[in-house]
Amino acid sequence: MSGHSKWATTKHKKAVIDAKRGKLFAKLIKNIEVAARTGGADPDGNPTLFDAIQKAKKSSVPNKNIDSAVKRGAGLEAGGADYETIMYEGYGPNGVAVLIECLTDNRNRAASEVRVAMTRNGGSMADPGSVSYLFNRKGVVIVPKGELTEDDVLGAVLDAGAEEVNDLGDTFEVISEATDLVPVRKALQDAGIDYDSADANFVPTMQVELDEEGARKIFKLIDALEDSDDVQNVFANFDVSDDVMEKVEA
Repeated sequence: MSGHSKWATTKHKKAVIDAKRGKLFAKLIKNIEVAARTGGADPDGNPTLFDAIQKAKKSSVPNKNIDSAVKRGAGLEAGGADYETIMYEGYGPNGVAVLIECLTDNRNRAASEVRVAMTRNGGSMADPGSVSYLFNRKGVVIVPKGELTEDDVLGAVLDAGAEEVNDLGDTFEVISEATDLVPVRKALQDAGIDYDSADANFVPTMQVELDEEGARKIFKLIDALEDSDDVQNVFANFDVSDDVMEKVEA
């Protein structure tokens, strides 16, 4: 029966990935819709829309879905929802600070889903401002490594306002002020360097080092939060070593 159970496990994992992909697609589409509503349907004149489309394409969202989202957002096609951004703050297990960014057309539903995910997974909600001071808004561009060296990337982005380039294993992470995100992204394009995503994210100013148990708990909490259709991004100030990560994935 071991072969059967192996198949059942594989099937379950695939189902989870497919469901996640479905959720990811929905979130990327929502980003595009909001960007088009805020800044118009032309990606060349709307950098936020340009980056939202780039990210969706890199995640294999079909072009027809992307085009429809742009049209809905710009009011050229019926069916667009009126989304608003709401930030929630809280603490996860081990005192990890958590910022939850929602994009929703129903404030009450979003608040309820975030609260339930937090309380069921060892987290607690916090008052506005009590956690956000531990984060800075930064431009974050993720560059696939391929044949590139850190110096290649640094050389391309230094004059555009990049503050640091971090080696994340398979990718490089380019950090800048949020206001320098577009110049940095353009500098990479001009240098012929491909990138996966360019976002204004919340980057922690200090981090909590977690052991295996702590890591499992925080990943469970983040999964529960991201399971909500209203939750667009989760930012948290934890750090997990490679050794601990290997144990968690094993």
